[in-house]
Amino acid sequence: MLAKRIFDIVFTVPGVILLSPIFLIIAVWIKLDSPGPIFFRQIRVGKFGKLFSIYKFRTMNIDAESKGKQITVGNDSRITNSGGFLRKYKLDELPQLFNVIKGEMSLV
Repeated sequence: MLAKRIFDIVFTVPGVILLSPIFLIIAVWIKLDSPGPIFFRQIRVGKFGKLFSIYKFRTMNIDAESKGKQITVGNDSRITNSGGFLRKYKLDELPQLFNVIKGEMSLV
């Protein structure tokens, strides 16, 4: 358990530092593309049933969950222009590295 935590920190912290310019570019793009926050947070269930907030770059319009299904398929009109690109290349998942640093998730 301790070895896995050390592994997570050793690889995640330098990863976040190296990716920080990409984080900044994505954040500016999201802000220019649509109004609203840069990050999307959602409650998830972790180990031993503990709840935590997962972080992602926002890829949908504000209040998208209240304007349609929770699951998106195909060309959902709620997905922003930047969001389509971020989802295609899984870049919206990068903020989850902060969940790894906080110990809420682990690298797989």
